[in-house]
Amino acid sequence: MAEVLSPIVSDRIWALPVSGTAIKFLQYLIFRSEFGGQLPVRQKDMAAEYNVTPQTISNLMAPLCDLNIVLRPKSESRHGSSYRLHPLAAKYATHEDMEAAFRHTLHSIKVGDLPNLKLPQYVAAPPTEGGRPRLQVA
Repeated sequence: MAEVLSPIVSDRIWALPVSGTAIKFLQYLIFRSEFGGQLPVRQKDMAAEYNVTPQTISNLMAPLCDLNIVLRPKSESRHGSSYRLHPLAAKYATHEDMEAAFRHTLHSIKVGDLPNLKLPQYVAAPPTEGGRPRLQVA
């Protein structure tokens, strides 16, 4: 079964105001997440899989949390942080599941139960080095 990625972040990932390292880590998080954005892996396990220290994971996660792409739900226990991808940045099993999740998410944002993504305004793709892109008809 093919999964469906939210286009809100994935189609404009080039314009996110974070480092290339954070973008690569976001791709890892999307890969490791469940449908809908839940991340079932703990930070120390992420560090082991990603072959870095837990502090590095915190540093990679921080700019993604600042943009609300990664959410840190309030945990009832103090035994570590749990994370999830924002529903507008998550993957889904089907297009219909994604549309239903988006409707629910937009309602949750409107009533204040969920923060909105803090993404830059996208006006146009950046030009290629040396001027205008060389577009051709195939």
